[in-house]
Amino acid sequence: MERMILPNLPVTDLSKATDFYLGLGFTKNPQFSSEDCSAIVISDTIVVMLLQQDFFAGFLNEGDKPHVTSEAKEVLNCLSCESRGEVDSFVEKAASSGGTIYTAAAEHMPGMYGASIADPDGHVWELMWMDPGAGGGTDA
Repeated sequence: MERMILPNLPVTDLSKATDFYLGLGFTKNPQFSSEDCSAIVISDTIVVMLLQQDFFAGFLNEGDKPHVTSEAKEVLNCLSCESRGEVDSFVEKAASSGGTIYTAAAEHMPGMYGASIADPDGHVWELMWMDPGAGGGTDA
């Protein structure tokens, strides 16, 4: 079995958060979704679990609290893209689906083009395209 990654993200409004990710073109897996969570399928090996804040808290050790809608950032999720155009497309979809542009699209270094978006709860997703023909490596 291929290894999967399932980020669990606390959300304040499950419906709004779900609509945002569906607006990016992803799908919801109803088998692993409920009134407390939405399983958002990004690929065969990446499923984002959107968890209502109270439900998310049930997975934490006693005394710990969900980190939601804060200016502090604990993690930046990065999603690879097929092209510069796909980066730009995700940015447009995010803006029209209730998210915000966190960092405008730019070429960060030769052969690396990306942008960052934030979902309605402030979770940041970097979108990165890396040109396979770009140099920049060193020979060992």
